[in-house]
Amino acid sequence: MDETDALETVRLSARAARRISDILRLEPQGAVLRVGVNGGGCSGFKYDFDVSLERAPDDLVVTRDGATVVIDPVSLDFMKGSEIDFVDDLIGQSFKIHNPNATASCGCGTSFSV
Repeated sequence: MDETDALETVRLSARAARRISDILRLEPQGAVLRVGVNGGGCSGFKYDFDVSLERAPDDLVVTRDGATVVIDPVSLDFMKGSEIDFVDDLIGQSFKIHNPNATASCGCGTSFSV
């Protein structure tokens, strides 16, 4: 993978990979975590997370330590260069996406603008 590819892909943190593996362990064989971007949220766009048994041929497939995430091409345009992380703090547990394309985001971390 060259430097351009590295900037255009999405990465999983080790914490996110562990949590995704824990979630998928309870799902049917072949399940993946689908991450998408949709209009809405308090900042214009929002991240959606869903367990899915379906993969499209043009999905980006991201794997780490046995965890698999798929992202559709439209969502990938908004997420290039991002890292999916998992945090467990006083506010609670959640996936957080560190997105270099976001110009603003809400406090909860699930909504952003570009």
